[in-house]
Amino acid sequence: YFIFFFFFEDETIAKYNANLQKIDLIGQIIDPSKVLEDIERASNDSNIKGVLFVIDSPGGAVAPSVEIAYAIKELSMKKPVVAYASGTIASGSYYASIWADKIIANPGSIVGSIGVIMQRFEASKILENLGISSQTIKAGKYKESGTFTRKWTNDEEQELQSVINSTYNMFISDVADARKLDIKKHTSFADAKIFTAYQAKDVGLVDEVATLNFAKYSLIELSKVEKPIWKKEDKFEKFMDKLMSQAISKVVMSFSSSLKAY
Repeated sequence: YFIFFFFFEDETIAKYNANLQKIDLIGQIIDPSKVLEDIERASNDSNIKGVLFVIDSPGGAVAPSVEIAYAIKELSMKKPVVAYASGTIASGSYYASIWADKIIANPGSIVGSIGVIMQRFEASKILENLGISSQTIKAGKYKESGTFTRKWTNDEEQELQSVINSTYNMFISDVADARKLDIKKHTSFADAKIFTAYQAKDVGLVDEVATLNFAKYSLIELSKVEKPIWKKEDKFEKFMDKLMSQAISKVVMSFSSSLKAY
């Protein structure tokens, strides 16, 4: 009876009295729905006074990375957000974090790789050896751009490059805006360069190089909570989410032709 009582009391405290929340962004960014749901819950929960956004991700598809970035931007307008790079915060995952009130990086983390890429394999010789040829009916000069069945034409390459350039310009513009950097000097902090945590601080991509505990204390200060109580995580659910996310990401990123930021 007493064991049940104390267990129930602890769970009740963690569930209803929590005033801080941790949200994880782990692995390649493909499906942002879980992270976006967590952000929305934190945003709508008046008891939650601050959010710790913990990242260990090489990036992923551009669109979901941008989706998370703007969700964090909206969240930070309501309550403080501290982003913590626990391992890798690069490309799409860095994009996702730029509007946090502070970005803190683990001393051993990798930061940056601000760039955009599109890749497809060219399998015309393999198909030819197998006796396979493609047939295409299309309307629109560039409708077959990015195909793997033949080498791309010069016009197709230029058209795809213009898409990459436009997306890259959006990326560096948002980074410069969020981090108060001079976009004219974007080659110093972007250009797909990879930085150590200390190098990233020197160029303005992160605010501090420190540990997870420091990130937690920073959020507590910004949130102005006197007695911090962290929202409890369901460990099994977290494990299954991570397992499924990693499995799906490897398959999708291997075959996807979408723009990628990693």
